[in-house]
Amino acid sequence: MSEERVHKSGFVSLIGRPNVGKSTLLNRMIGQKIAIMSDKAQTTRNKIQGIYTTDNEQVVFIDTPGIHKPKHRLGDFMVDSALSTFNEVDVVLFLVNVAEKRGPGDNFIIEKLQHISTPVFLILNKIDQVHPDELLPIIEDYQAQYDFDEIIPISAIDGNNVDRMLNVVIKYLDEGPQYYPEDQVSDHPEYFIVSELIREKVLELTREEVPHSVAVVVERMVRDEYDKVKVDATIIVERKSQKGIIIGKGGKMLKEIGTRARKDIERLLGDKIYLETWVKVQNDWRDKQTYLSDYGYKNEDY
Repeated sequence: MSEERVHKSGFVSLIGRPNVGKSTLLNRMIGQKIAIMSDKAQTTRNKIQGIYTTDNEQVVFIDTPGIHKPKHRLGDFMVDSALSTFNEVDVVLFLVNVAEKRGPGDNFIIEKLQHISTPVFLILNKIDQVHPDELLPIIEDYQAQYDFDEIIPISAIDGNNVDRMLNVVIKYLDEGPQYYPEDQVSDHPEYFIVSELIREKVLELTREEVPHSVAVVVERMVRDEYDKVKVDATIIVERKSQKGIIIGKGGKMLKEIGTRARKDIERLLGDKIYLETWVKVQNDWRDKQTYLSDYGYKNEDY
């Protein structure tokens, strides 16, 4: 008589400084794009759950905002959101960028980890950017700071060692139910992911002070008589000058943002879409709780 296989499930938090590759790793594990990626720090603002499901396990990964020193209420929200996951999960994955020296941000996270009992893995990301001989001193340096349960070098960008990391994570999970349907890859509604894909294109195409001052709100998504999904979205900025940058000369920048976002949204939805965007100025929205809530950054989310 064959032994019945146990179904395992659990929750795993991805934490780390801004721009260490958390969103890249989440997308790699889930197998499609649900978290936006950018070379600019502090890209992720909300906790984004990505759901990895097989016949025998379901792992819910929580991609958190990069932990940094806050400069406004939005920053406070992001850091509180990240730290709140420590005691809610079965495993914490602490990602570090091996191409950069351990810094104050890493030390801040390590100090916070001292107060939890959850198993913590040190995930050494971006090993494709360093010589293998450089890894051992980095590992020894981090080991001297904290007694990690597991230490796993990976490259999220090319997938190197990610499958092994997943297998080790699953060993730490208990028997449990399937929390989400097998075809569901995120807990966020499509409105949220669509707004994030539009914001990603703003990050890609703009420079200077614009990226961190941008929020995107999807006002509606409806199917029209031509079987296209019509998406209306508003891009919010803090300054009139930023609005001018996003619209661009003759509307060129806004058109390019829309063109690039539309391709990703069509891949996400599996539908042809018609995307219409507007730009709105809301002075200092990042420091006003009312606007933070309106634009999706709510205290009850953490």
